[in-house]
Amino acid sequence: MIPMQEQFVVDQQGKRISVLLNIDTYYRLLHELEELAELRAYDAAKASGEQPISFEDAVVEIERNRS
Repeated sequence: MIPMQEQFVVDQQGKRISVLLNIDTYYRLLHELEELAELRAYDAAKASGEQPISFEDAVVEIERNRS
């Protein structure tokens, strides 16, 4: 868990509408979200049942489809 020292921006009724984060916390959160997206993509690929291909073969296929 990422420790946070957040501050909230509230509207006239006192309802929280925004949050202010330390820039380091923001970047750590972005990093964690990127890692989570990678894990989800990995899980989806494993669950798809498709045959994996090598990185080199993937690059060749991508280049072939660009033309």
